[in-house]
Amino acid sequence: MDRNTNQILFTLLGSAIRGKKLYDSEKAQISEDILTEIFKTAKKHNVDHLISLAIKQNGIASANINHIENSIFKAVYLYEQLSFDYKNICECLESAEIAFMPLKGSVIRKYYPEEWMRTSCDIDILVHEKDCDKAADLLVKECGFTYSGKGCHDISLFSQSKTHIELHFDLIEDRYANESSEVLKTVWKTATVRAGYKYWYEMPDEMFYFYHIAHMAKHFENGGCGVRPFIDLWLLDNIENADIKKRNELLKKGNLLKFAESSRKLSQIWFNNEKGDFTSHQMESFIMSGGVYGNVENQIIVQQQKKGGRIKYALSKIFIPYDIIKFYYPVLQKHRWLMPIMQVRRWFKLLFRGHAKSSLKQLQINQNVSDSKAEEMKKFLSNIGL
Repeated sequence: MDRNTNQILFTLLGSAIRGKKLYDSEKAQISEDILTEIFKTAKKHNVDHLISLAIKQNGIASANINHIENSIFKAVYLYEQLSFDYKNICECLESAEIAFMPLKGSVIRKYYPEEWMRTSCDIDILVHEKDCDKAADLLVKECGFTYSGKGCHDISLFSQSKTHIELHFDLIEDRYANESSEVLKTVWKTATVRAGYKYWYEMPDEMFYFYHIAHMAKHFENGGCGVRPFIDLWLLDNIENADIKKRNELLKKGNLLKFAESSRKLSQIWFNNEKGDFTSHQMESFIMSGGVYGNVENQIIVQQQKKGGRIKYALSKIFIPYDIIKFYYPVLQKHRWLMPIMQVRRWFKLLFRGHAKSSLKQLQINQNVSDSKAEEMKKFLSNIGL
């Protein structure tokens, strides 16, 4: 989409999250053709229900009224499923006396005008690493969840309604936003128990804000974070009596203040009609070129700069660090000397289990990135603090 159509999309999103009607001059810019383009982009970023809500609230005529109604209905239905599973998880962990801390959408949706407006495809819960396997077993036995696997920082489960649950035992994700790790290590020390509970913990505002920015930075370094985190950020920035000084002190400590300021500025441009500059336009293009999780080309160009060039990026894809590969091959946690054998095993898996094509494609994109594009990305990342 061109910048003008993007701006109409952000105007509609702003109307939905602020509950403010559009001016007649703004409504006059919205044609059926533009709506079709906007819906395509909104769906990629998982905010089509908010566009539908804005269209409905503003009485904008559309031939695609069935799509609008279905989009809202699906969002409400998904929210009800998530709420049911979320309540079960919290009650189950509380009863079992396992300390836990809800993350991301489960917390932030209370800042939306209506909670169903903040859709998500999963439920994220933090537990202590020593309790993670116990918590997963409990949810399988007591709630009927299905165990899906263990990664380098979480255990993946699915509820009977197919809700994806991520039981995190570590908020520090290797390779991304690494300087945030010292702050995130203190998450349990700064948390407080929720009123009326003994094992349900909550982050203080400044830590939750920091984690939101760190998570955005992680996705940004991995190819893009989509539009929704900027809506979340705008809402967090508009919480009354929030201590901005505390937030900024923590961001500065984790070397994320510059990225936070760039992200704040873009959210103000999108939803408060502030004037943009060259860097904010670059940031917008980067985000809009992908979807909820960005795209492969963005990921490779960013990681190429983070790794130090084409060759180092290629080597990082061939030789996986111990801190990552040990979770794919748990035997390494007791027998690290087996690492060369597991690296070779991984290569065979890539070659003979259908991953060779995608891996080769990534290496080809890496090789074909022009020097000018690489230099442009390097400057861009520096300008936004990454």
